Amino acid sequence: MAETLTEKKLMVKKAMIGDPVDYFVERHVKEFGESSLTREIWLARKRREEIVRPVLFVGTGTCGLGAGAGRTLKAILRYLTERRVEADVVEVGCIGICVEEPLVDIQLSGKNRLSFRQITEDRVADLLDGVFAGKVPSERVIGQHRNPKAASWDDIPYLDEHPFFAPQTRRVLVRCGLINPRDLEEYVAHGGYRALAETLSRYTPSEVCEQIEKSGLRGRGGGGFPAGLKWKLALQKPADQRYLICNADEGDPGAFMDRAVIEGDPHRLIEGMAIAAYAMGATRAYIYIRAEYPLAISRLDEAIAQARSAGFLGKNLFGSGNDLEIVIKKGAGAFVCGEETALIHSIEGRRGMPRPKPPFPSESGLFGKPTAVSNVETLANVPDILDRGADWFSVIGTETSKGTKVFALSGKIRYTGLVEVAMGTTLRQIVFDIGGGIPENRAYKAVQIGGPSGGCIPEAHLDIQIDYESLKRIGAMMGSGGLVVMDETTCMVDIAKYFMDFIQRESCGKCIPCREGTRRMLEILERITRGRRNENGVDALERFKGVMYLARLASVIQDTSLCGLGKSAPNPVLSTLRWFRDEYEAHIYERRCPAGACPELLTYLIDEDQCRGCTLCAKQCPAEAILGKPKAPHYILPDKCIGCGACVDVCRFGAVNVS
Repeated sequence: MAETLTEKKLMVKKAMIGDPVDYFVERHVKEFGESSLTREIWLARKRREEIVRPVLFVGTGTCGLGAGAGRTLKAILRYLTERRVEADVVEVGCIGICVEEPLVDIQLSGKNRLSFRQITEDRVADLLDGVFAGKVPSERVIGQHRNPKAASWDDIPYLDEHPFFAPQTRRVLVRCGLINPRDLEEYVAHGGYRALAETLSRYTPSEVCEQIEKSGLRGRGGGGFPAGLKWKLALQKPADQRYLICNADEGDPGAFMDRAVIEGDPHRLIEGMAIAAYAMGATRAYIYIRAEYPLAISRLDEAIAQARSAGFLGKNLFGSGNDLEIVIKKGAGAFVCGEETALIHSIEGRRGMPRPKPPFPSESGLFGKPTAVSNVETLANVPDILDRGADWFSVIGTETSKGTKVFALSGKIRYTGLVEVAMGTTLRQIVFDIGGGIPENRAYKAVQIGGPSGGCIPEAHLDIQIDYESLKRIGAMMGSGGLVVMDETTCMVDIAKYFMDFIQRESCGKCIPCREGTRRMLEILERITRGRRNENGVDALERFKGVMYLARLASVIQDTSLCGLGKSAPNPVLSTLRWFRDEYEAHIYERRCPAGACPELLTYLIDEDQCRGCTLCAKQCPAEAILGKPKAPHYILPDKCIGCGACVDVCRFGAVNVS
C-alpha cells in the first residue's frame, strides 16, 4: 500500500526539471555578468575543446603520488613561475596505466592534448621547453587525445590506439584521468547529472528498478546479484525510512578499482547513488569507505558539498520534492566489513561481524530498516543506463553478464594498472593484449582473480571468457576485480599460504569453522613448506597427517561458515590444489619447491670453480654454516644451513647455486 501511494503521488507531481548545463550557464550570467555567454560557449570552455592558454594536467591520484607526482607538480609550478609562463595547471585522477606514472598531459591552444609518461621532477624542464617550442620528445609521449575542434600532431599516435587502451571498452573509467575531479561544472559539461535530472522528471521509482533490471546490471562486488531486483525488494518493503549503502571498503590485496573511480570521477558515484536512492525510496545514504583512502575521502567530501550547494543533493533535489543526504562512514580496515551485514553493524557503531541471513538487508538492514548495499562500480554504471537506455548497456557482454568490468591488473605483468573490458573478454586478451604479457620472457603460470577468497586460473584456461558463470565453473569467482598475474618463479603453495594467512588474520572470529578451520589450514601449509632442519619430534608425522585432511577441512569450512567470506575462505587452497597438484606433491613428498620460492626447501651449494675465497658469505651467514679459508673455496654445511639466502645476496662471483 505504501508503494502504491508513493507512485501515485509522484505521477501527479511529475514535471520537467531543469537541465544542469542551463543551470550553470544562467548562474554565470547572473553572478558573473557574462551576458554574452551561450550554452555552446560554456560547454566548449568547460570541455576544454577551445583554450586560450596552455593547460597542464598532472595525474595526482594515489598511484601517481606514490610515483612522485607531488614533486612533479611542484616542479611544474616552479617552472611556470620562474619562466613567467601563463598556463593553467589541473590535477586529475588516474587514467589507468599506473606503470607509467607520473603522467603529465599538455594541451596547447589549437592543438590536441598530449600524454607523457614517467615525468619525474628532473624531467619537467626539458619536457616543457620542448613542447612549448613545438618539439615533442618522442621517447616520453604515450599518445594524443582526440579533439574535433583542434589540430592533430604529426606522427604521434592517438592515445586510444595504444596497446593498453585499444582493446578496452571504457564506460565507468571514461572520464578518469581526463577531467578535473574537483570541478562540478566540468563533470556537468561532460553529461553529468543529466541522467539524475531526467530520472526525477520522467520515471517513478519502480520504473527505474525495471530499467536497471532490463539492462542486466549485476552487482560488481563479487556476488553478482541483480542490482535492480535488490532495489525493488527494498522498495516493496513498507517502511518509514529506507537506506542505501555504497560499499567502498575494498580490502582485497591487489584491488584498487573503487579508489581510482572515486579519486578520478567522484560525482559519477554520487549521481549513481542519487538515482539508486530514488529507485528504492531512500532519503539517506552512506558511503562506507576505508580510512586508508584519505585522498578519495577528501574528493568525496568536496564533491558532496558541491552537489549540495548546487541543489543536486540535500532537500528537494532539482526541485522534484525528493530528498537525499549522503554521509561518509570511515571503516577501520577490517576485511570482514566487506560483507554487507558486518558493514551494516559497523555503521551502527557495533563490532563488524556478520549475522545469519535471512532476514536479508532488503527486509531488515541498517537500524532495522530496508537497506540496499551496492559497491562503487555498480553504482557508477547507473547514470549511463538511465541516460542512454538499458539496451545500450546490455548490447555488450554475455548472455548472463552484461556491460563491462573494471579490473586492477598487477603482479608479473608489463602494464600494471586499471583496465575496463566488455564482459566475455578472454583472460588471454587481458593478460597479453592489454597487459603486454609477462616481463623478461618468462612463462605465464596463473592469475589470482577475486581476491583472497577467489581462485587461481592456470594456462589451460587462459581462453576462458570473463563472466560470473564461467569463472564459477573452474573454481574461481569475479570478486571485486583484482587480477594478480604470476609467472614461473611463483610458487602456488606459497601463494595459497599467503592468502590463507591473510584470511585467517582477517577472520572476525565469530564462527568456529572460519576462525579455527582457516588456522588449521594455514598450519598445514606452513608444515609442507618447512624443511627437515626445522622439524622436531613427531613434526614429520603431523605434516603427513595434516595433508590428508586438507581437502576435507576445506569442505567443512565451506559448508558450515556463517558468512560468504568464510564459505569462500578455502578457495585459494582448493583452486591451487586442483590445478597445481604436482607442486603440492613436490613439496610434500620430495620437500622440493619447483619454483625455487620457498626458502626452507632450497639447497645451497658453492661452486668450487667459481668461489674466490673472499669470505663474505661466511661472514654474513647467521647460522655459521659456511666454512673455508681465505682465498680458498668455501663449502656449506647442509645440517646447519637455515636457507636464508644471505650467501646468494653477498656473493659477487655467482658461486652460490640454489636448487
